Amino acid sequence: MTKKNTTAASSTETNAGVSRRGFLKLAGASGVASAAGALTAAVKAADASATADGTPEQVHLTWGADPASEVVVSWASQAASIHPRVTFSADRGHSETVHAVQRTYTDGLSGVVVFAYHAILSELKPNTTYRYEVTADNSSRTSNPFTASFTTAPRGRKPFRFTSYGDLATPNTAWVLSSPQSRFAVEAVERFQPLFHLLNGDLCYANLNPAHQTDVWRDFGNNNQTSAANRPWMPCPGNHELEFHNGPQGLDSYLTRYTLPENGTRFSGRWYAFQVSSVLFISLDADDIVYQDAAAFVAGPAPLVPAASTGNAPIPPGTSLYVRGYSNDEQTRWLEKTLRRAADDRDIDWIVVQMHQDALSSSKTGNGSDKALREAWLPLFERYGVDLVLCGHDHDYERSYPVCGCFRHMGTDVATGERVDTLTPRPVRHAQQGANTFDMSRGTIHLILGGGGTSAPLDVYGVDAGTGNPQAKVFTKPNRPIPGKTEGTFVRAPADAVEDAVWSAQRDTGTGYGIAVFDVDPGEHGGNTTITMNYYHAPGADQAPTGEYELFETVTLTKRRH
Repeated sequence: MTKKNTTAASSTETNAGVSRRGFLKLAGASGVASAAGALTAAVKAADASATADGTPEQVHLTWGADPASEVVVSWASQAASIHPRVTFSADRGHSETVHAVQRTYTDGLSGVVVFAYHAILSELKPNTTYRYEVTADNSSRTSNPFTASFTTAPRGRKPFRFTSYGDLATPNTAWVLSSPQSRFAVEAVERFQPLFHLLNGDLCYANLNPAHQTDVWRDFGNNNQTSAANRPWMPCPGNHELEFHNGPQGLDSYLTRYTLPENGTRFSGRWYAFQVSSVLFISLDADDIVYQDAAAFVAGPAPLVPAASTGNAPIPPGTSLYVRGYSNDEQTRWLEKTLRRAADDRDIDWIVVQMHQDALSSSKTGNGSDKALREAWLPLFERYGVDLVLCGHDHDYERSYPVCGCFRHMGTDVATGERVDTLTPRPVRHAQQGANTFDMSRGTIHLILGGGGTSAPLDVYGVDAGTGNPQAKVFTKPNRPIPGKTEGTFVRAPADAVEDAVWSAQRDTGTGYGIAVFDVDPGEHGGNTTITMNYYHAPGADQAPTGEYELFETVTLTKRRH
């Protein structure tokens, strides 16, 4: 991997602002070696911010290690909070208080310090609704703290609902790629009342607004709070979460704001897994794998100059955050280990993967398909029986047939016209049992759900001019450094090859905006289990934002229950 012109941003995690007794208790429980030194720093931070505004905002939930018993409440404030905490109870019973852990980072371009807080609520009861409130001693709302509720996941095989889309952005149209539709997209999640929501990358597009990255994140968090404070929103990183001078992969903004299930590797928070009922959910960081590069990029002609307070050097035109290979295959090894374990687990019937970039997309004006995903991960999906892959990235809706294996040498090089091997996914034709019912005993369905709420969502689909068949662009090789240019500058080809998209089953040509709603029925012992997807789109939203979502298609996946 080529070394990038980036500098790690400052990032810290403390129990800042809690009492001496409370902090020492927390430090001992977590094995913090230097409790006294951290306590001194916490007390100093509290004294310095005694008059600052620590009002909680951008409140959101994520699952903990076990969704049936652990939920994380996270939020941010404009200044360091004093004694940040969550008080919660079930059915108006005995209440408990959990002190929050503070994380901070300094934005590498603006120099703004961001304060985020995380409180882990554990030993919860399964399938139980809890009421909670979030506050701090220096909040402006101490007499009327933020309150909301959530429901834990069921234990064992029980029916449940989840929703998904990616590429959300914010409703503040001052920012690049933001749109008022993102407010309606958040409201749509609440309309369908899922247990949780999967957010498939490109959360807010802060890196397209380099002078206002922290402002964009704040707008995003406050917009999402109307849903994400009531149910976990489980994200994966996309290319627009990568930001200059914000950590080794540019992910400090993302990692500071989210506490996600541990993966047991040195890359905490970038990928993870959790189980609800008989479904294993796996969230991946495809930036580590893909050939394409569509992350932070300095177009020029002038350098991007960070604020003087950051001490960071100007970033030359042509510089890109291209992080392919950053884990040195550690993510792929973790993925195979996780899938192998799931394949042997009789309590798991379904495997659902979320990632941002696409292995199967026939978007013409978007990014299209990436061969690196087909090389590294699709064979694992096939070997271990992944049922669904949910992506974003291209701002549209597209559904594949169940695919298994591949056709060889079906691609055409766009520069030479020669045949190339794009590893074209092979449809499992016999899997279709009815108009929209599929036997998932063999094969994986890929969904592009990239119309959460960002502006200009509708990508034009590729079509072969001679046959009228769907056609896909494919990236088949890594980005190439520009000879003689500053280290970290790259050639950004729109695509390397095209192929007939024989795997494409459905495309929404009417609007790019939509939400997928999944209902899981675990079935009875000895019978079938099903996942029914209803995809709703928002006709007319491409011209004017609308909250009117209509059913576009229903798809049922079925298989024998373990």
